Amino acid sequence: MKVIRNKIIPIGRGFGAINLFGVLFAKQKMKLTPEVLNHEMIHTCQMRELGYVPFYIVYVVEWLIRMVQHRGKLYDAYYAISFEREAYANGSNPDYITHRRHFAQWR
Repeated sequence: MKVIRNKIIPIGRGFGAINLFGVLFAKQKMKLTPEVLNHEMIHTCQMRELGYVPFYIVYVVEWLIRMVQHRGKLYDAYYAISFEREAYANGSNPDYITHRRHFAQWR
């Protein structure tokens, strides 16, 4: 996975890295641990399965649904997204990518 360190992307203080179309954009001070890199690789697998644009459409729609469910609490909604639940649950397992089942975010 290509990593680009910069001062602009991701926007905001709460996020240190974002995976856009399989490229990881990270703030310069963000510590890219093996867990963070694995988390982002899981997102890349999810994107490749669904297709990049459909992934983002589903991600945003699910985030909006979760925002309603969690009454506008941004971080609660974010952590409830199925893609994020899979990535956080398995980010510390370095072998997860090799054994990951297709569409595991919905299992």
